[in-house]
Amino acid sequence: MSPGAGFLVCFLLTLALLGCVVATGLRARRALHLTCVGLTVAALGATIYFAYGLGRIYDLEKAGWITPVHHVLARTNTAALLLPVITGILTIRRPATRPLHRRAAYFVIALTVVTAATGGWMLWLAPKFAT
Repeated sequence: MSPGAGFLVCFLLTLALLGCVVATGLRARRALHLTCVGLTVAALGATIYFAYGLGRIYDLEKAGWITPVHHVLARTNTAALLLPVITGILTIRRPATRPLHRRAAYFVIALTVVTAATGGWMLWLAPKFAT
């Protein structure tokens, strides 16, 4: 599968699974929620793998300032995924932390949207390498 097609498929799959994570979390369907979280992380890993492949197709440096901004956001977002994981584990042990878990999850989702937007912007500005 080409990096472009692989990225698009995995990115859309990640977004759909993220929607399932939110839906199952809001309905307190713990077992299904945890399964969706695991699948989402796997899909995100595949998305990141294909995103690196896009870097071999597009001249990202020519996209300008948005490239380092996107890369910082992407790394920050990946690290921030630990917040809902940690607060989720706390919530299993102490249900009173559920509001904290929800805020952490929404923060990461918002950061994901911003990261996706800057990634799209970066690819839009980056010319393809000559083949």
